[in-house]
Amino acid sequence: MTSVALQLYTLRTLPSFEAQLACAAAAGYRAVETLHDHGFEVDRLRDTLTAHGLTVASSHVPFEVLERDPAAVATFHRALGTPLMVVPHLSPDQRGSTADAWRDVGRRLASLAPVCLDHGVRLGYHNHAFEIETFDGRVALDWLLEAAGETVELELDVAWVARAGRDPLALLERYRGRCTRVHVKDLAPAGENLDEDGWADVGRGTLDWPALLEAATETGAEWLVVEHDRPRDPAGSITRSLAFLRGLGG
Repeated sequence: MTSVALQLYTLRTLPSFEAQLACAAAAGYRAVETLHDHGFEVDRLRDTLTAHGLTVASSHVPFEVLERDPAAVATFHRALGTPLMVVPHLSPDQRGSTADAWRDVGRRLASLAPVCLDHGVRLGYHNHAFEIETFDGRVALDWLLEAAGETVELELDVAWVARAGRDPLALLERYRGRCTRVHVKDLAPAGENLDEDGWADVGRGTLDWPALLEAATETGAEWLVVEHDRPRDPAGSITRSLAFLRGLGG
């Protein structure tokens, strides 16, 4: 099965970055997805990760940070050993509410991707539910990716797709070869885990993981990235999710 990493956003409530890395390593992870630079210079960030036996599978970089100086950001992440930078979220002002607005986001990503590649790092985009809304007969993600071109990859968050009422298996097939990262988290049954915003540990919710993981691997995913947006027990959550994935062959 595809390699497994942890999105460090899951552990953001722990008291320090060191505590987050120690928790990830103790749970059995050997790679993480970072949140840009975590406030550190590249040498210190790389050394801290290495001290905990962790490598970087990818990194979430805010759109505004990337657009401000894509060459500098890509240079930082190449030095860190990051193969892929991912735009993780767009505010309402950044994304607009029309097909043309989503095409514009795609064109902006298309202009950034060659700069990133020139500095040794690929570029991708991560979805939430709002990219699965329909504009002029197509979902926003279609407009964005078409305008962005094939050099911009996709980190498909299958749980957000399901929460939006769409079939993540269909989107994995639609974007075959482009989903090099897949975010894996689970949806609790309706009315459950309300203190966790309705999310669940991987394998303890409603998604069909055997089918999803088979499809992710078959359509080209390089990494499965475990995430829980609001775990009541962060250390237990990431441990249980990884144990479940390993039980399925991860």
